[in-house]
Amino acid sequence: MTPRDLSRDDYGPALAGASILVVDDEPGMRNFLVKTLSPRVQRVEQAASPQEATAKLDAAHFDLVILDNVMPKTTGLEWLAEQQRRGFFGDTILITAYADLETAIAALRAGVSDFVLKPFRANQILGAVARTLDRKNLRRDNTLLRRELRTGLFQGKLLGKSEVMVAVRAMLAKLAPLPTPVLFTGASGTGKELAARHLHQLSDRADKPFVAVNCAAISTERMVQELFGSIEGGERLTPGLLLLADGGTLFLDEVAQMPEALQAALLRVLEDQRIRPVGAERELPLNLRFLFATNADLQALVAQGKFRADLFHRINVLTVEMPPLRDRSDDILELAALFTTQFSQSLGMPGLELDEQTLLKLRRYDWPGNVRELKNMIERSVILGQFPQEFSGDAKVTGARATLNLEQVMQRHILHVLDLCDGNRAEAARRLGVSRKTIDRRVAAWEG
Repeated sequence: MTPRDLSRDDYGPALAGASILVVDDEPGMRNFLVKTLSPRVQRVEQAASPQEATAKLDAAHFDLVILDNVMPKTTGLEWLAEQQRRGFFGDTILITAYADLETAIAALRAGVSDFVLKPFRANQILGAVARTLDRKNLRRDNTLLRRELRTGLFQGKLLGKSEVMVAVRAMLAKLAPLPTPVLFTGASGTGKELAARHLHQLSDRADKPFVAVNCAAISTERMVQELFGSIEGGERLTPGLLLLADGGTLFLDEVAQMPEALQAALLRVLEDQRIRPVGAERELPLNLRFLFATNADLQALVAQGKFRADLFHRINVLTVEMPPLRDRSDDILELAALFTTQFSQSLGMPGLELDEQTLLKLRRYDWPGNVRELKNMIERSVILGQFPQEFSGDAKVTGARATLNLEQVMQRHILHVLDLCDGNRAEAARRLGVSRKTIDRRVAAWEG
């Protein structure tokens, strides 16, 4: 039984990041499996007995256990049932030389993922491992996808070419390689979740899950169970969002709404990177990047005794302030055009023409609800077939030409305001609701 020389890619990418525990009382079989798997997986360990295997699971998590059924003192299936009650949630491949119907039925009831008969070749066990890990990842992805569809989470892009958004993206690129928690702050509707997703996509965890949790949207009674998981029916672990996100990024939005009991539990997770599901006997290790967001003043809440000071200091290591839309008026045209196209296609309704008067009015509006308000207004406008009166225009130039001509309109408007302010650029910027740098940059471009 000599494993043939195969590369990791022969059995798909799922093997490369996997951790596997081999449990068998036969030294020859353990050595064969370790030699076969070691070049292709991230980590493989072995145990000669159920007792040794239990100690291994207490120390670390394994994605997959390859388990011999016939061992001294207990069967592999009996040991597996006990581990599931204690909190093991990995997959299992049962290997045995005795293939009777009763064992097969018992294996199915125990939740065994695959069944391999001894003796077997290297390619047979590698195929079973690849299939099992692929199914495991598919179950996880389907669970997270169903959750996103149910909660209606929007997965757009972090758009914007304004100075403030260029600075935000530069900061995210700098933070992406780090494991440090990041706190996103800013008013509601400024795109904190989009920025968190952008950071995740730039990181080395981009191929792992990004799980967003709105702390204000989950009931206090269910929050711990939904995040930490629980032992279902006292027999098998139902993983929570923390375990489903393992290896990737967990984004906790509206952290100011988090109940005090959960604040204490989360603090321990951040410090130890381990969790204990509800009803489980053992703690499970985690490998997570934590991102947080709030539109509240957490420091003020700490002073009022409404948010734990130790948790605040643990999550307030690096902060990214998301700018309000009024400070990034240069991005309004791009966002308006994108939302108009998106809603026209998704709703199956005619698109609306963005003329130069409408675009100018969009830029001059204050947008207290930020990007979310702009998005909602355009969705309503597409449904109704027209913009609200305060944004409607009757110019003949529309679409891409309107966006180009709008530069000329803005130039005339800015120069007119500068004349009214006797050339005082700071005062003109205040009246126009833009930064002084924006005025300087545009005037320099026109004079050049």
